[in-house]
Amino acid sequence: MKKYLSRFGLLLVLALVLSACSVDESSGDGKVEVEFWYGLGSEADTKMKELISDFNNQHDDIEVVAVPQADYDETYEKLQAAIASNTAPGVFIAELNPLTDLAKKEAIEPLDAYIENDDNYDEDDFLEALLKPGEIDGSLYAIPGYGTTQVMYYRKDIYEDVGIDPEEAYSTWENLADASKKLKDSGEVDYGHLPMWKADNLIDLVLSNGGAILNDDETEVLIDSPEWIEAWEFIRKQIHEEETMKVNSGGQGWEYWYKTIDQVMNGSAAGYTGSSGDKGDLDFDVMDSLPQPGLNGNEGKPRVNGLYMAIPEGISDEEKDAAYEWISYFSSSEVNADWSKTIGYVPVRESTTEEEVYADFVEENPYANVPYEQALTANPEFLDPTGGKILDALSIATDKVEIENIPAEEALKKAKEDAQAALDDVNNK
Repeated sequence: MKKYLSRFGLLLVLALVLSACSVDESSGDGKVEVEFWYGLGSEADTKMKELISDFNNQHDDIEVVAVPQADYDETYEKLQAAIASNTAPGVFIAELNPLTDLAKKEAIEPLDAYIENDDNYDEDDFLEALLKPGEIDGSLYAIPGYGTTQVMYYRKDIYEDVGIDPEEAYSTWENLADASKKLKDSGEVDYGHLPMWKADNLIDLVLSNGGAILNDDETEVLIDSPEWIEAWEFIRKQIHEEETMKVNSGGQGWEYWYKTIDQVMNGSAAGYTGSSGDKGDLDFDVMDSLPQPGLNGNEGKPRVNGLYMAIPEGISDEEKDAAYEWISYFSSSEVNADWSKTIGYVPVRESTTEEEVYADFVEENPYANVPYEQALTANPEFLDPTGGKILDALSIATDKVEIENIPAEEALKKAKEDAQAALDDVNNK
C-alpha cells in the first residue's frame, strides 16, 4: 500500500509540474500568451496597442501582450539577452541588419512552413524592396510590418509668410540651403531646416549625390570618395558655418527626434528631415511634406527601410503558431491600411493602397502618399556584410561632422580605414 501511494504521489507531483510549466505559455484562461516587443513611441505606440486589442478581441485562444521599448536599438539589446537566457518574447520588430545577424546565428525561426498554410500571404503583393531583405540564405525569416523612408516636412505658414515657394526650395539641397538662409534672415525662425541626427540622413544625402557605400563586388568601401566628402561637408557648413541648419542629438530613446519635431511645431525652425512615421505626430493644418531632393543635379535617391516581424527560435511551438497568427494579421492589407493611414509608415503591400480607408485618406490628404511614392524609386536598405562595423564607423564619423565640426574629409578617411579593415577581415575568411 505504501508503495502504491508513493507511485501515486510521484505521478501527482509530475502532473503538477507539467501543469505549472504550461502556465508560462498561457494567460491563465487557456489562451496562449505572446509577448510582442517593439521600439515605438508616442502616437505609433498608441495605435499599435489599439491594433493589438482588436486582434485579441477576435481571437479566443491568443493573447498578444504589448511590450514597448525606447527604440529599435533597445529592443535588439534586450532581445539578445532574452535569447541567451531562454526568456525570449513570442514575436518582435527589428531593423534589417540586426535581424540578419540573428538569422545567421539560427536564433530566429524560418517562416517558410507558416506562409505555405497562410491564405493571407501573397508574395507578389508585397513590395519587393521590403520583402526581399527578409529572405536570408534561401529561407524567409521575417515579414515586413511596415516600411519607412525619410521625407521632408515644412511649415506652410512660415514659408508663405516669408514669400518662399516650398516646392522650389525643396527641389534641390542647394535651393534648400538658400531658402534656409532667407528664412533665418527674415527673423521668422532660428533655423531654416533641421536634418535628423545620426548617419541615416547623411547616407541618404550621399546616395542623392551619386555616391555608393561599396563597390559592385563588395571588396572596397567607398565612403571617402568625393561624393561622400562633398555631401557631408555641405551639411557641416550649413550647421557650423552658415548656422542656418541644426542637429538635435543625444537623450534617451527617441528624445532627440521629438525635440526636432517640437522645434518645427513651435515655429523656431521652418522644416526638418524625418520619418514617414512622423505623420501621426504632426499637425497638417500648418505642415506639409515633400520627397527628399538631390544634390549637384542628381536625382533624390534616399533609402526605404523595412521594419521586420520575426519569431525567436527557442520558444514553444504553441507560441510560434500564435506569434505567426499575429504577424499575418498585422501584415494583412486591411490592418496595414489602417496602420499606414494613421501613422504614415510606408505600406508593405500594393493592395493596401487599394483599401478604401487608405485610398480615400490619400485622396483627401496628398501629403500622406509622399513616402509611398518615394519608396517606389528609393534605394533599398544597406545590408552591412561586416555585421554592422561599416555602419558603426559611419555613426562615429557622423558625430564628428555634425556635432564636433570636424571636416568631412578627415572624419570619413578615418571611417574608411576602420570600415575597410572590417570588410577585409570578412572577405579573407
